[in-house]
Amino acid sequence: MTVRAVLWDVDDTLFDHTGADRAAVLGHLAATGLLSGYVSAEAAWRRWQEVADAQLAALSAGEVDYAGHRRARARAFAGPLGDAEADRWFDAYVARYEAAWALFDDVPPVLDALGGRYRHAVLSNAATTAQDRRLRRLGIRDRFEVVLGADALGRAKPDPEAFRTACRCLGLAPGEVLYVGNDLATDAEAAHAAGLAAVWLDREGARAPGGVPRVRGLDELPALLEGPAPGGVPGPGTGDRPTG
Repeated sequence: MTVRAVLWDVDDTLFDHTGADRAAVLGHLAATGLLSGYVSAEAAWRRWQEVADAQLAALSAGEVDYAGHRRARARAFAGPLGDAEADRWFDAYVARYEAAWALFDDVPPVLDALGGRYRHAVLSNAATTAQDRRLRRLGIRDRFEVVLGADALGRAKPDPEAFRTACRCLGLAPGEVLYVGNDLATDAEAAHAAGLAAVWLDREGARAPGGVPRVRGLDELPALLEGPAPGGVPGPGTGDRPTG
């Protein structure tokens, strides 16, 4: 079976979420006089990640609503703010974060290279409207037939049904779709387990386990698709759309 479509993760795959987040929070903490309370910028960044992970887990578990999780993150740094103050504090961080959005340098070239040979879509655990807006701001929304978030699917990665539902939206069998993402377990291994072809985008150069192909950059993807089929990629294909 040949690959006919590429299904993409977004955050830290197409755009540098971590870089934008780090720049935003450190800039915001510096502007509000809070950065000096940490032994280093790296310590402040680690604390931000810990708080974000905890509050996003609480949000996913239904223990807090969206506004509440934002306010909790603000209060973890700025102290006992009222709701309106916490909202303003977090909004200021978000403004810095959005101003720092940028594609990775290898994204436009790989989308050009794969071009009309493959269909393209997005599967993300973020909200559909948020990713649609982000891709428009980054100038690449028109490259994708559809943008699918966990809210639209009612499932989130690594649930195999999230991947299979995305394939059904494209009218393709899982084996005809390649998933590309930066998280080994949630993206690559989960997609492979759901029956898709899968590639792990390992920009950091971690030690590669067996099971799924790995690329260090998206510039390696066209050759991987067109070359002899590695594990997890079911054979090279022209990407022609099926007829009938």
